[in-house]
Amino acid sequence: MESFSELIKRRRSMRKFTGEELTQEQVVSLMKAALMAPTSKRSNAWQFVAVDDKDTLKKLSLCKEQASQFIADAALAIVVTADPLASDVWIEDAAIASIYLQLQAEDLGLGSCWVQVRERFAVNGIPSNDYVHDVLDLPLQLQVLSIIAIGHKGMERKPFDESHLQWEKIHLNKYGVQ
Repeated sequence: MESFSELIKRRRSMRKFTGEELTQEQVVSLMKAALMAPTSKRSNAWQFVAVDDKDTLKKLSLCKEQASQFIADAALAIVVTADPLASDVWIEDAAIASIYLQLQAEDLGLGSCWVQVRERFAVNGIPSNDYVHDVLDLPLQLQVLSIIAIGHKGMERKPFDESHLQWEKIHLNKYGVQ
């Protein structure tokens, strides 16, 4: 990418992937980005599970009633977890790591999509967090925030159109119209 501004314009959610696998170098770059994400008081409460096994990806694709099926076609899914006992802001820290993963994926020319797990439910009504725990045999203390599906882009998406920026959402010095 030429600049950060270009990177964030080009990063769009990708739910269609080709069957091409990722290289080891790409996976290492993604994991480095996650591990460099800032955390409160440098608690590093997050942990990541990188999944490239097709059977496991298929199981993870069923973690929600809707909007998670594309995980089955991803080359890699990174399950972003954190330990609430290690940090009271584990949600924020895990969210930052999740977006770092997505920005790194875009910088590598890969597509990605965030799948929200926290506070969601699987088809059978069990919490998505519990479902993912069962699939991956996660330790009890870890909570799952998201799954970031990553792969080679299966379609083209236009960059974000700046004419859609909602400038009315920006307030100067106090809330309201000046």
